[in-house]
Amino acid sequence: MDILKFLKNWTLPVSMATGAMAYLLFAFTPALDAASTFLQPIFEAILPLFMFLILYVTFCKVDFRKLQPVKWHLWVGIFQVIFVAIVVGAILVFHIAGKGLILLEAILTCIIGPCAAAAAVVTQKLGGSLEDMTTYTFLSNFICAALIPICFPLIEPGANMGFVASFLLILYKVCMVLVVPMILAYITKHLGILHKLHQWIVSVKDLSFYLWGCSLMIVTGTTVKNIVHADSTVAFLLLIALLSLILCMIQFAVGRYIGHFFHSTVESGQGLGQKNTAFAIWIAYTYLNPLSSVGPGCYILWQNIINSIEIWHHERHTKELNATAKGYAES
Repeated sequence: MDILKFLKNWTLPVSMATGAMAYLLFAFTPALDAASTFLQPIFEAILPLFMFLILYVTFCKVDFRKLQPVKWHLWVGIFQVIFVAIVVGAILVFHIAGKGLILLEAILTCIIGPCAAAAAVVTQKLGGSLEDMTTYTFLSNFICAALIPICFPLIEPGANMGFVASFLLILYKVCMVLVVPMILAYITKHLGILHKLHQWIVSVKDLSFYLWGCSLMIVTGTTVKNIVHADSTVAFLLLIALLSLILCMIQFAVGRYIGHFFHSTVESGQGLGQKNTAFAIWIAYTYLNPLSSVGPGCYILWQNIINSIEIWHHERHTKELNATAKGYAES
């Protein structure tokens, strides 16, 4: 039980450490070369499946009747589109290539990625609205599914493929990962013959949490692989990490600034700042320069540090308020 408690409390570092060590073990142990060659395409294939299942399980537990758009959803969505347009516009207008392009692609994946499914859980811990956050998670996946097929063919044209062909191919793959699980979750929840399946999914505590831990191991291994095989300097990799940190703070800050106009600081900050980094790494590795996946790989660390600080500050503030209230009651 102590081991299970430890794994649950430290899922992020354990998953990342396991993924990194597993890759390094297979990569630098000659006796495991055959196994490494065999397993690589399997892990690349199951990562989108894990992302699909995480969203499917998450939305199976959602009361769709409570999903109602609110004002901050619109403005956070608009600012995400603006940020994406700025980065893509800079690449196209200034014809950026080489390392400059890799840097901007790393930034782009950290912006264009959808809101993380775990954002609703963090928002609830911070005293925010679970329903508002879940609704935006739903909406942000549609925004992402619309933006990626438009932007990626412009900056990384497919080999021997025109814009329309690239657009349709990417749209299909992105929708299979982001949109289809939402539709299937709705069907599972409301179709009578699938009632038992829905009840089982709901009854398994923290199922999406454990699926997320598995996906995190895979994406960490992928990120470490790209770093090890990067034809680049340590200074350049550190620059990507630094830019992802700055971007993470900017997105959380802008989100919270938007939210204070609608009394939804926590929700808006998480909506713009907390990203589905597993998906961001996958799209970077699949459609852009693989080295750009280092950006969202570092973003995982930064956003979870910010989340940890926010949760710690909120719990400390809550304890102080409770202690003050108790003092007044006793006096």
